[in-house]
Amino acid sequence: MEELLQQIEQHKADIAAYEPDSADTAETFRIKYLGTKGIVKAIMGEMKNVPNEQKKNFGQLLNEFKKFTEEKYELLKAATENTGAASHASFDWTLPGDPFPVGTRHPITMVRNKIVSIFQHLGFAIAEGPEIEDDWHNFGAMNLPADHPARDMQDTFYINQNPDWLLRTHTSSVQARVMEKQKPPIRVICPGRVYRNETISARAHCFFHQIEGLCIDEHVSFADLKQTLYYFVQEMFGKDVKVRFRPSYFPFTEPSAEMDISCLICEGSGCNVCKHTGWVEILGSGMVHPKVLENFGIDPNKHTGFAFGMGVERVCQLKFRVNDLRLYSQNDIRFLQQFTSSV
Repeated sequence: MEELLQQIEQHKADIAAYEPDSADTAETFRIKYLGTKGIVKAIMGEMKNVPNEQKKNFGQLLNEFKKFTEEKYELLKAATENTGAASHASFDWTLPGDPFPVGTRHPITMVRNKIVSIFQHLGFAIAEGPEIEDDWHNFGAMNLPADHPARDMQDTFYINQNPDWLLRTHTSSVQARVMEKQKPPIRVICPGRVYRNETISARAHCFFHQIEGLCIDEHVSFADLKQTLYYFVQEMFGKDVKVRFRPSYFPFTEPSAEMDISCLICEGSGCNVCKHTGWVEILGSGMVHPKVLENFGIDPNKHTGFAFGMGVERVCQLKFRVNDLRLYSQNDIRFLQQFTSSV
């Protein structure tokens, strides 16, 4: 009994000397002395060991000790709150805030969004499809049967579990799915990631991004295709950029043409990007092949259409003067921090 009284006196001395020194002092004190496993509750639990004739006197001592501890807690809490209020009141709100890095979209995303926006202004809807595609939608529907020599133009990633499935080599497969479900008039653009088994270098990658367009209706002509692409180039690169069309070959269009623009990097004087010609090819295009229309039950005698496709990385290269395609997928923060404004 005497030992317990000495403990109470020692605790009261410790409590009296307790001074706030941090924002959590009051809470620390409460947990230590008044918590469910605190000192006050532990000492009050000793009542069961006090003789019956001393319980009344000892109970009064315990109540005084508990009240003394609670009063000290209230003082500590008030002191802590007053200190915080004083500190808050003395804060200089005119000081500048701490700087933090500004985030931005990836350059590929910015250019993709810009291209999509331009064609949306012309009434093109957005269509998307799966990146893992079947042979029919990727090749067969686009006038590329199994024995067609044009398939040698692109090496393909096939899926081991099912050789009929592959990573799409172009977003023309999305056009196929649109024609499968929708009848003319059709006017869509198909943005997405595509895959080809190429050696990674400054000029090529095993995956890249494409945006392809498709327009099918009555009386659609090659002149409509040219005017659509002229509008795109002027909106994307400015009205001073020169444009030329060159005859080309694509299995799914006839006639076909590639479109070049004057090199924005050397302004037409010649550089390694334009191979010293002053021109850079940015997309392929042409009138939709009648066979492709027939594959989806569209009468080529009634409906005609045009299609085009471009690599987003190529447009991004010309827009931002970036000559190495690998930079777009390396996630180097130093490279990405340069693009803090939209195109």
